[in-house]
Amino acid sequence: MSVSKETVLETLSRLEIPNGEGNIVSAGMVSDPFITVSDAGAKVMFSLSVPAEMAEALEPLRLTAQKAVENIPGVASAMAVMTAERKPGAGGGSGPAAVSPGAGPPSAGAMNPKATVAPPAAAPSSAAPASPQAGARGVPGVRHIIAVASGKGGVGKSTTAVNLALALKETGLSVGILDADIYGPSLPKLLGLNQKPEADGRILQPLVAYGLKAMSIGFLIAEDSPMIWRGPMVISALTQLLREVAWGTDDNPLDVLVVDMPPGTGDAQLTMAQQVPLTGAVIVSTPQDLSLIDARKGLNMFKKVSVPILGIVENMSYFICPSCGEQSNIFGHGGAKEEAERLDVPFLGGVPLHMDIRSLSDAGTPVVVERASGPHAAVYRGIASAIAPAFADEVGSGPKIVFE
Repeated sequence: MSVSKETVLETLSRLEIPNGEGNIVSAGMVSDPFITVSDAGAKVMFSLSVPAEMAEALEPLRLTAQKAVENIPGVASAMAVMTAERKPGAGGGSGPAAVSPGAGPPSAGAMNPKATVAPPAAAPSSAAPASPQAGARGVPGVRHIIAVASGKGGVGKSTTAVNLALALKETGLSVGILDADIYGPSLPKLLGLNQKPEADGRILQPLVAYGLKAMSIGFLIAEDSPMIWRGPMVISALTQLLREVAWGTDDNPLDVLVVDMPPGTGDAQLTMAQQVPLTGAVIVSTPQDLSLIDARKGLNMFKKVSVPILGIVENMSYFICPSCGEQSNIFGHGGAKEEAERLDVPFLGGVPLHMDIRSLSDAGTPVVVERASGPHAAVYRGIASAIAPAFADEVGSGPKIVFE
């Protein structure tokens, strides 16, 4: 049986607001439901917008709404999150405040209504804790996680992440890649993947391309569908894509998971940095000053949450004219290297601006695979070699032989 938005809203309209002022749909509390369909059934996600001061009191209403949608025939699972609107001047300004299910941080079951809801947690301090990663919970079946990040969009971060993941795989590691950009997923295009992942219960099976295990919200939605979600839904979706995917097993774990972060320093970056034990972060920038300013912000964010900086990559570092062979520094040259030296972090290399990299990325055939013996693939392999020591403590050590 197909599940429509109209069916979901009609079901929710039966739920009255506790103060007796109508139902939650007519009161404008319910967002436009987002529905994905698989062989197992439909997954429905929606949010409830409530006054900030009533968020805790209305938590039972959120659970009731979630359960009501879950009971619709054809629905395999439902997820309701609460967003709280602060009044201007009340508690730090206006705008939506994220209220996760159970008022605690998102968990592996945040998008699964059958999961146990965490008890309310104390409000977080505005200052970052001294060591935010100390209590971070590892991802099942994954040894190491690295973030590929940028301070702004349009610098070639996703292309870098894919080719870096492929270059790491060539070193003998088992590698996966997670597209953490919920609003603008790039992985389906870059890897030429357009099918939907299968699910084993609540666990998604990653798609595989060129030996990489891959997961992206782009595998679950139409390419031209906008993600009109508030922060809590984004965090819940990101948490599920990270923790509810069969990346590996205890007996056969994934050596490295490369996370293609969204640009900037927002909720997704902070959630990843604080809730996952990152082995390190790779910062991607172009040489121009404007890009470097934003890259510096991203780098400092990771430092503040105790994530090691593996290094900086200068993308679009230079352009070689295919006709005359002359080098042109379209966006400047060497700025990222100078910034790395100034900040005392490794400079991992400069990737040229070249039509092969662009065209092969658009075709879903990354340059490391399609032009494996070319100079551009060699650049990405050099970057992979430079960060490989970060995984040496657990990966590739081999068995120990003991003579008695």
